[in-house]
Amino acid sequence: MSAAMDRALMALSLEEEDKPFDMPDLPGFCSNEKNKLSLVGRMLNPECQKMSTLIWRMPGKWSKEGKCRGVALSQERFQFFFDHEHDLLDVLEKGVHTFNEWALAIERWVEEPPDDYLQFISLWVRISNIPINYYTKEAIMALGDLVGEVKEFIFDPTKPQTQPYQRVLVKFNVANSLKMSRVINIKGAKPVTIHYNYEKIQKRCFTCFRLNHEQSRCPLVVKRRKDEAFARRQAISKELELKKVVLHEDDPLYGILTEDQVGTGAVTGKPKIVKEVLDEMRQYLMLATDEDRIIREERVRSSVAAVEQDPMLQRTVLRLEAPPVISQDFNKGKGVVYSYEELQKPKEGKLQSEKFMASAIRAGSAGQWNAGNMDRTLSDEVYVGYNFMATTEGSTVFSTGSLEPCASAGTKKKVYQRRRPPKSRRKPRPLLLADKTEGVMWDKAADKSVVGSKKRKAETEVGELLVSAKSKTPKVIPREGSPNA
Repeated sequence: MSAAMDRALMALSLEEEDKPFDMPDLPGFCSNEKNKLSLVGRMLNPECQKMSTLIWRMPGKWSKEGKCRGVALSQERFQFFFDHEHDLLDVLEKGVHTFNEWALAIERWVEEPPDDYLQFISLWVRISNIPINYYTKEAIMALGDLVGEVKEFIFDPTKPQTQPYQRVLVKFNVANSLKMSRVINIKGAKPVTIHYNYEKIQKRCFTCFRLNHEQSRCPLVVKRRKDEAFARRQAISKELELKKVVLHEDDPLYGILTEDQVGTGAVTGKPKIVKEVLDEMRQYLMLATDEDRIIREERVRSSVAAVEQDPMLQRTVLRLEAPPVISQDFNKGKGVVYSYEELQKPKEGKLQSEKFMASAIRAGSAGQWNAGNMDRTLSDEVYVGYNFMATTEGSTVFSTGSLEPCASAGTKKKVYQRRRPPKSRRKPRPLLLADKTEGVMWDKAADKSVVGSKKRKAETEVGELLVSAKSKTPKVIPREGSPNA
């Protein structure tokens, strides 16, 4: 199999040409009968007009939905098939058609299209500013021929005319530009400018006034940009050629130093050697005698070459600039910088063993506790600071007084709160005579004695006070000690 394929490939020739295919001349192969009721069109600006959108939207724009269908023939050309002849003629009579605000060239299908097929569109043109002595058929037709071939014009001198223009229908070549005005010479009078306005034309190039491109892609605009860029390059090259020469032939430094050494720096934009230094070099060479002139020239050449090796010397010696300031403050220019080193230094009047965390906790808890509680030990301060920080921030936030790891779920740690007994227990009501009377009870809500069978809380007499059964047994409040104490 491979040997047979190799022989077939070797037998191939690049010079061999395929013979043209002869299309059968049969009724089934030709669609002339279907094309008789069709229109063929061309998009004038394909960059701004999408073919698929045109095929779907043009029937609705013509009010012919369901009566015609479109077919894309190429990237620019399309065809619409109609069901009836009157629908096709109705579309043609509407004049120039646009899609996406750009014009379309549409004509009826022909079996053998001419060379200028889809090259012309029918436009109604309004001609204004016509001289008063030239409102004639011949003059209007001649003015219309300046735009295109006149096919029809409206003119009736017997009827009143309310618009200051004349309308003509012309066959316009889409390759030409739309003339917005023309200057007309009249014998024995001043030249007159005739203005043209084109109906149903929306977008055009406002540089060359053509219908097939936008202004940004106009050949005239592109050419002008290229010419301007070329002119800028030429100007820059001339400036480089006419660059100012520092060392002339009559200069004592000519031949000793080069233009690269005395020219302008590309980074700084300043002379590499300032004028004052060059003048001193010139004076140094001019004062030399014939015997030591060669020695001085070599000394200037070698000294400049040595200084050029050191950037610091170039700045201070050749350019006479101040050297940069060397600072040892690493935080200079940063603003306020927080440092632990200064805070950890011991101050006068404080113990060296006192830790920074303990002092921070003491300062944070000072606003929450009175002065009587400030004599606690360091362990109590840590515990209080831990409770204080846990109540003010979330459990996932690290704080200085935290002694236990925080919960990953983000729940707050339950903090103990002091529970104070109600007022009725802290200040018992005095025992009245009515309370000792049988069948008489005290209504707390109404704050008065009530006679009846209302249920009564069990109360006992403690001296001259009434104490309920619940409060009879004294309780110890946590962290407060015994009440008797």
